[in-house]
Amino acid sequence: MLSLLRRRPHERAGYLLYGRAVAQARSPHYFAALGVPDTLDGRFDMVALFAFLLVDRLQTDRDPAGRPVAQAVFDAMFSDMDQNLRQMGVGDLSVAARVKTMWTAFNGRCHAYADALALGGTALEGALARNVWRTEAPPAGAAPLAAEVRAQARHLAGQEFAALAAGEAGFLPPGAP
Repeated sequence: MLSLLRRRPHERAGYLLYGRAVAQARSPHYFAALGVPDTLDGRFDMVALFAFLLVDRLQTDRDPAGRPVAQAVFDAMFSDMDQNLRQMGVGDLSVAARVKTMWTAFNGRCHAYADALALGGTALEGALARNVWRTEAPPAGAAPLAAEVRAQARHLAGQEFAALAAGEAGFLPPGAP
């Protein structure tokens, strides 16, 4: 019974890191200056993008705790998605299916973004255009967002794992590639 009352080892860090990703994703810069659709889908895509950057950074760290902390970020994200759906009035029977759809979307984006970052060139622009803008053409093209994503990935790569594992991640200010 006592084990049910204990938190998972990296749960606090996961929620703190996820909170930082959400705060970054909510910046008006992405919606006003870069033309990310200011819709439920557009907001999800930005949260997914910044959560991906954290999860990718953590999963690739040499520290054996990297993957468990990345999992804690993922868990925090989908706990929040579940809670938000319930607050929006989605019925209990539909929440699990919708969360599964979001998980599938997030997983696909993580693979697309990781592959695109590894490939270099304009692959990231293509992945962002397909996922963030979906059927619309990005007003200014996807290059400005791609430049920011690359800069954020480099910035996160330079941060000490101990700070990340404590829930401290610093993102560059929006618009600063």
